[in-house]
Amino acid sequence: MPKMKTKSGAKKRFRLTATGLVRGQQAGKRHGMIKRTTKFIRNARGTTILSEPDAKIVKKFLPYG
Repeated sequence: MPKMKTKSGAKKRFRLTATGLVRGQQAGKRHGMIKRTTKFIRNARGTTILSEPDAKIVKKFLPYG
């Protein structure tokens, strides 16, 4: 059997933690910053753990972790 391919876009955007959770960038920071509160912008820095439904989709794209 041939190996399964990893989705190139997913491997650039997501990483799996040691416990199997999916880590990704915070959403909502591409444009429209002037209407966002300072608190929202501050809390949306860095990375976050994806929700379970989203993580389920991403894990299909990363078959080997």
